[in-house]
Amino acid sequence: MNEHIVKSYEEELALLDKKIAQMGGLAEQLLGQSLSALERRDPKLAEEVVISDKAIDNLEREIEEQVISMIARRQPMANDLRHIMGALRITTDLERIGDLAKNIAKRALAIADESHPKPLMSGIRHMVELALHQLKEVLDAYAERDADKALAVWRHDAEIDAMYNSLFRELLTYMMEDPRNIGISTHLLFGAKNIERVGDHTTNIAETVHFLVRGFNIADDRPKDDQTSSTLIS
Repeated sequence: MNEHIVKSYEEELALLDKKIAQMGGLAEQLLGQSLSALERRDPKLAEEVVISDKAIDNLEREIEEQVISMIARRQPMANDLRHIMGALRITTDLERIGDLAKNIAKRALAIADESHPKPLMSGIRHMVELALHQLKEVLDAYAERDADKALAVWRHDAEIDAMYNSLFRELLTYMMEDPRNIGISTHLLFGAKNIERVGDHTTNIAETVHFLVRGFNIADDRPKDDQTSSTLIS
């Protein structure tokens, strides 16, 4: 990035990155806590996640206001414009990840009194662990302006999809074995879908980082492997 004559401009850009890092850290924290609430059947922790999502929403508003102000006052061009607009796009994806973590916490609240099947919970835990790893990597890629690291995250999204496909089939089988399992399985199914969507938003961020650094979009088709829309229940 070019050095700016006006020091305050550099400070504003640095503040933008600091807020993105804050927002990303909160999103990671809420996603991890939502899994803990689900696994431990902890309604108190689940409620904390739901309430804490407001902090992410507040940061999103702050960043939006700062971006609008910077565009109006600084009239950024080239690299600076990519930086500012990229931050805005990443903010939107992080806000959605916060919402998805909140949704998982709400599922945890709904089934807090139910016994959770261990094999299925193991599958959900692995999905969340991979999603958290991918999210951390892409936030590091943004902080380091590392397009190669962002591209690696982008290429690994199919792994989360593959886990989701497997868990989807397991949950359907569990429901068909005993109708009494339908309630908890439905909540777990929606929870798993939320995690899969976290992977999608992380991939969006990876594409934004790549464009921010390289100045052009990733040419290949996005690696998607979600097959649940064509899975037949028999």
